[in-house]
Amino acid sequence: MNQHCIAVIAFPGISPFHLSIPCAIFGEDRSAANIPHFELRLCAEQAGPVRTSTGFDIVVAHDLGGLSGADTIIIPGWHDPQALPSPALVAALQAAQQRGASLVGLCLGPFVLAAAGLLDGRNATTHWLCAGEFARRYPRVHVNPEVLYVDDGDVLTSAGAAAGIDCCLHLLRRWCGAEIANRVARRMVVPPHRQGGQAQYIELPLAARPDGEHLAAVLDWAGQHLDQPLSVDQLAEQARMSRRTFTRRFRQATGSTVIDWLRHQRLALAQQLLETTDLSVELIASRSGFGTAASLRLLFKANFRISPASYRREFRGKTG
Repeated sequence: MNQHCIAVIAFPGISPFHLSIPCAIFGEDRSAANIPHFELRLCAEQAGPVRTSTGFDIVVAHDLGGLSGADTIIIPGWHDPQALPSPALVAALQAAQQRGASLVGLCLGPFVLAAAGLLDGRNATTHWLCAGEFARRYPRVHVNPEVLYVDDGDVLTSAGAAAGIDCCLHLLRRWCGAEIANRVARRMVVPPHRQGGQAQYIELPLAARPDGEHLAAVLDWAGQHLDQPLSVDQLAEQARMSRRTFTRRFRQATGSTVIDWLRHQRLALAQQLLETTDLSVELIASRSGFGTAASLRLLFKANFRISPASYRREFRGKTG
């Protein structure tokens, strides 16, 4: 099996933090921990030193010719939403899409993809501060300014820096399975899975427990009882809040509704069980709280574009 090749595009004025996100997730050799290794190429319009936004240079080994043959191309930001990419970069990205490469724009990177005409008719997002400008400038793009990232098949876009981590972990999960993505996330000490539809702006950090409220503890408890028919009222009672207060505080803290959060937690558990056990789909449906295999199959295919049985065949053996 050929090694998956990922090209990351650097440019003058790039944020070192934004650049480090795909490099940290895909560029480190973790094969000793049975985590698949990728070929990562750092590319720019010209090979050599590139000045970052913080004043130091990074040395880039490849020019745009390094995009040739890459399976996935990532633009980890952009220095100015008002600045257009060069014709050479636009042409290289268009050629990459035509030959079947996947394209990823993180933070303001979607501005580059949109300027190249690669997001026309597509669903996309970007940092919420620039989403209005993005929508005005590129009316053919279906912009969702609220979500963390959008997976539109062979084109993915994300919001700000932390959402770039979520988007890259989502890609890793797609390629290697949930268990591998969770192991990499644990090594990076970041949350293993935040669904793309979660809100960009979260008003209340989940770790904080103001006024003695135990919302984070309730979510931990719910995660241990996903096989049970959990309800909003039951979780509100566990949190010692009214239903109205609980749903409002839950949205503030997680950026998601209770029902959406439970569905994604159950899907994540089903993924893990499919990858790591020989349990039947019926039993996995029961343990992850879907009740019936038919319900699991319906929601699994709607969210992941693949059946549970096909998912198990595809990812079996990739978890080491």
